[in-house]
Amino acid sequence: MIFARFVVASGIAAMANFGSRILLGYVVPYIPSIVIAYLIGMTTAFILNRLFVFRHSKRAMHSQATRFVAVNALAVLQTVAFSVLFARVVFPAMGVTFHPETIAHAIGVIVPVFTSYLGHKHWTFGSNAGHP
Repeated sequence: MIFARFVVASGIAAMANFGSRILLGYVVPYIPSIVIAYLIGMTTAFILNRLFVFRHSKRAMHSQATRFVAVNALAVLQTVAFSVLFARVVFPAMGVTFHPETIAHAIGVIVPVFTSYLGHKHWTFGSNAGHP
């Protein structure tokens, strides 16, 4: 049940991420737009996860926020790496010309779902017995 709530919260955050990247793409270059959109999605994800997924966590909010950012720093690296890999290497090699950056970004957003879930479940919102 927790994973299902995580997937829903992540889906909403991914829509915020994905949609804002498309809008930002009109005024900001591709890679910075991915990072800014990721920050928008990450903020959305933190709020939703704290309120609806891991609401019983006893860890202090500042600790949750710090750990959430750390887990997501690794996830944004995955997102950027896969987005750029597909947009600049894989899709050109395959001859994909239909919205390659948008499709590549969608792939990049999906990649860290499982690693982020494990990081947040066990470290960000996990038991804080004996730890700050």
